Amino acid sequence: MGMRVDIVTLFPEMCQQVLDASIIGRAAKRGYIETHCHQIRDYTTNKQKQTDDYPYGGGCGMVLYAQPIADCLRAVQKEVEEQGRPKPHIVFLTAGGQRYTEEHARRLAEYDNLTLVCGHYEGIDERVIDAFADEEISIGDYILTGGELASLVVADSVLRLKPGVLAEQKGYEEESYWDGLLEYPQYTRPEVWEGRAVPQVLLGGDHQKIDAWRGEQSRTRTRLRRPELYEQWCETHPITELPKWKRGENVRLVKTEEQFRAAAQLFSEGRRDLGRGCWTEEGLAEWTPECFYDQLKEEKAQGWACYLHYTKNEPDGMISVDHKGGRIEHLFIAASARGKGIGQKMLDFARKKLPEHPHPTLTVLDKNTRALALYRRMGWKVCGVELVFDPAKDRFAAVHSELLVMRYEG
Repeated sequence: MGMRVDIVTLFPEMCQQVLDASIIGRAAKRGYIETHCHQIRDYTTNKQKQTDDYPYGGGCGMVLYAQPIADCLRAVQKEVEEQGRPKPHIVFLTAGGQRYTEEHARRLAEYDNLTLVCGHYEGIDERVIDAFADEEISIGDYILTGGELASLVVADSVLRLKPGVLAEQKGYEEESYWDGLLEYPQYTRPEVWEGRAVPQVLLGGDHQKIDAWRGEQSRTRTRLRRPELYEQWCETHPITELPKWKRGENVRLVKTEEQFRAAAQLFSEGRRDLGRGCWTEEGLAEWTPECFYDQLKEEKAQGWACYLHYTKNEPDGMISVDHKGGRIEHLFIAASARGKGIGQKMLDFARKKLPEHPHPTLTVLDKNTRALALYRRMGWKVCGVELVFDPAKDRFAAVHSELLVMRYEG
C-alpha cells in the first residue's frame, strides 16, 4: 500500500486530471501511490451550496466557511482510517504559510498519507485552520487565484520521491535542490546544434571527469544565480579532505629576484582578473607587475613570507604569510592552473605556517564569491569589513564593494 495524497478543493476535476497524467498517473495505476480529490461544496449545509461569505470586519473578497472544509476533512480521515492507515498529516496551502522547499518535500514524503487543503478567494476561516492544520505552506512569495496549483506542486514534489514513481533513485538525487544546489546543464543529440557544441568532457566516456565537471557546473550555477542557496550549501558542506599533492608539485619560499618577478606577475594577473567589473580601466592599469614587485619587497622587509607554488618547475600560484600579525594574503592562482585544487592546498599550507596563531585572518573582496565560498568551506568566517570602496569617493571604483575580513574558526 503506497503513500496516499488527498486534495480538498473546490475544483477536484482540475486537480485529479493533473494527478492522473504523466509519471504520477502511471505510478498510481501501478499501485505505488494513491491520489484522491474531494469537492468541498459537497459538504455544505445550505441549499445554495454556498461555500463562502463576506469577512467579519469588512474588506475585499470572500472567505471560505469553516464547516464544509471541516466536514470534508472528517470524511477523508474516516476513509483513511478504514484503510488501516494512520491519521493523515494535514497541510493548508495559504499565502501565510512557510515557504516550500525541497527539504519540506522530503519530510512530507515520510508520511503514510498526506491531505492538502486548497484555499480560495480571500482566504479560509482561521478557526478551521486552527482546528485541523498540522502546518501551513506557501509555494512562493506571490499570490494565486486559488490553492489548487500550489497543492499540485506539493503533491508532485512529494510523490516523485516515493519508491516506484521514478525509474531510479538517482533520478531525483541529482535534481536541483536535492543537495542544496541547482542542477548542472543537460545536453542531448545532436552533438552540434546551430553552431553550439556539447561540452567535450561529456563525450569522452570518462565518468570520473564527467562527475567532476557536473559538480563544478552545479556549484558555479548556484553561486551565480542563487548566492543565498550557495552560501547555505557552503556552511553545510565543509571541505574535509584536501586534494592530494601530485608528483612535480611543490611550494618554495620566494627568495631570488626571479621568484619575486614571478610572484609579482601572478599578483598582477590575479588582481586584474578579480578587479574586472569592480574597478575602472584606469584603476586596472595601475596594477602592474612592477607595482606589486615593490609591494612584495616592502612586505618582506616587514617580516612577511611569500611562497610560490610550482607544477613541473613552472610557478602557477602564490600566497603570502605575516607571521607577526597572523595574517594570510595574496592567494592567486594562474588562470591555466585554476580548478585543480591548488588554491585549497595553498591556503591550508599557509595556515599551517602559522601554528602560533590558531585563528589567523585574511581579507577578500565581497564580489569574489568563488573565493568566499572556498574560504567558508575551509572553516573561515566573515568577522568584519576592513575597507569600503565607493564610486562616489574612490575614482578607481566602478561599483560599491567591501573588503571583508575573515577569521579561521576550524
